[in-house]
Amino acid sequence: MLQGRLVILRPLSLDDVDREHRWINDHEVTQHLNMRYAVSRAAEEAWLRDVASKVASWGHVWFAIEIAATGQHIGNINFHEVVAEDRKARLGMMIGEKSHWSRGFGTDALMTFLRFGFEEMNLHRIDLLVDANNPRAIACYRKCGMVEEARLRQNRYARGRYVDQLVMGVLRDEWRAVYAKYGGASDA
Repeated sequence: MLQGRLVILRPLSLDDVDREHRWINDHEVTQHLNMRYAVSRAAEEAWLRDVASKVASWGHVWFAIEIAATGQHIGNINFHEVVAEDRKARLGMMIGEKSHWSRGFGTDALMTFLRFGFEEMNLHRIDLLVDANNPRAIACYRKCGMVEEARLRQNRYARGRYVDQLVMGVLRDEWRAVYAKYGGASDA
C-alpha cells in the first residue's frame, strides 16, 4: 500500500465490485472517460476479477484510492501504456464518489502515485489525456506539476459533440520540485 497525506493507494479487490459498478454507470462520473455504454455487474465483476488477480508489474499498475482516515474507497488510479525502454507511462484516474470531488483527495492520490512512478518504478515521464472542458481535473493535474504539452483538436466524440483533449505531462525533475513544495522529500 502507498500512503499519502489524505489517501492510501491499495490493490483493487473483488470487494470493490458494487462501488465500481455504480461509478462506471453514473454518467456524471464517466462524462470525461471513454465510457459510452452501460456496463453490467457481471462485466464489471469480470473486469475487476482480471485486474485484481494480476500481480502489479510494469504493464499492470492499478490501485484503489481510499481515504486514510476512514478506509472509504472513493476511486481508482492506474498506469497504462507503460514503455520500459523509454521509462514512461500514461496515467488514468477516477474519483467515483462525487461527494469527495474538489476536496483534495484527487491531488493527494496523484502526488502519491507520481511518487511511486518516479521513485519506485524509475519512470522519467508520466502523461495523460484530459478533456479540455474538464477544468477540475486540469487544475488538479497542474497542482501536481503537469503542464499542457499539446491540444488534440476534436479528438473525442462525447455526448453528441466533439471535444478537444489536452496532453498533459510531467518529467521526474519537474515533479521533484513540485513535490518538495507539497511537503514531500525525494531522495531519488
